[in-house]
Amino acid sequence: MRAIWTGAITFGLVNVPVKVYSATEDHDVPLHQVHDEDGGRIRYQRRCEIDGKVIPYEHIAKAYEYGERTVILTPEDLASLPSERSREIDVVEFVPNDQLDPLMFDRSYYLEPDSKSLKAYALLRKTLEDEERTAIVEFALRQKTRLAALRVRGNVLVLQTLLWHDEIREADFPSLDQTPRISDRELQLSSALMESFAGDFEPEKFSDEYQEELRKLIDAKLEEGDSVDTAATFGEEEEAKKGGGEVIDLMEALQRSVERSRSSKSSSSSKTSSSKSSSSKSASNASEKKPAARKTSSTSSSSTTTRKAPAKKSAKKPA
Repeated sequence: MRAIWTGAITFGLVNVPVKVYSATEDHDVPLHQVHDEDGGRIRYQRRCEIDGKVIPYEHIAKAYEYGERTVILTPEDLASLPSERSREIDVVEFVPNDQLDPLMFDRSYYLEPDSKSLKAYALLRKTLEDEERTAIVEFALRQKTRLAALRVRGNVLVLQTLLWHDEIREADFPSLDQTPRISDRELQLSSALMESFAGDFEPEKFSDEYQEELRKLIDAKLEEGDSVDTAATFGEEEEAKKGGGEVIDLMEALQRSVERSRSSKSSSSSKTSSSKSSSSKSASNASEKKPAARKTSSTSSSSTTTRKAPAKKSAKKPA
């Protein structure tokens, strides 16, 4: 990984130099636009509306429109701002871990200690962990002042940028003002259904099926030519026709879901017990036959023992 930013965590008189790395990456297959008739690449040009010329990136500035007037801000103007020049991750306060709303989380970054600051880094990490607190910090990155949460993940400090308070919309839906009546029976069935799906979250069990299918399609096109039958590649699956606006009774849906889940569990349970029963029968029959096997062995003990030739190892096929 390559560091995208270097600075220092500061709180009080404590200074912890760190390097910042992106903690996540995009795994989507990169696609670009082409002309469907000849495959020609479609490109976007930064063309000036006044003189019609294509403008190089180094001559592009940012601007803010204020009515009939426009304020042009050059890269030098933006770099001159005090916040942009600062290389400090300034701790504002330490808050309990459970006070942070996950809706506020934006991007995640790993913080690597500078070679000379390992003890200060370890001390901050240990204190945050023992006190079960998260540091709320402010810093500047890519011409923006950022609010972020500094917390512990394993043995590394993680910096998670936060959305500002006014960037989070209120869930103002009139339908939420209504309070439907929920019976005890419905609540019990809902809890039973939830329990049937209960488990521990293991992220590695899940995968991006769309990206996997997209890669499969691309590989098939590379192997078979410019055009390929999609149904032959993925297998044709008929999609059920969607109904109009059928209203399903909540109690009935919950009841059927719970019964289906219980039926599935009892079915797998019966298969397991049947398997155990057949195994025990086989073991019983084998034990009944053992005395006869000993008797045969004693009568043939005087005969010459013939050794079986070792089985030939099958040659492994080359990969």
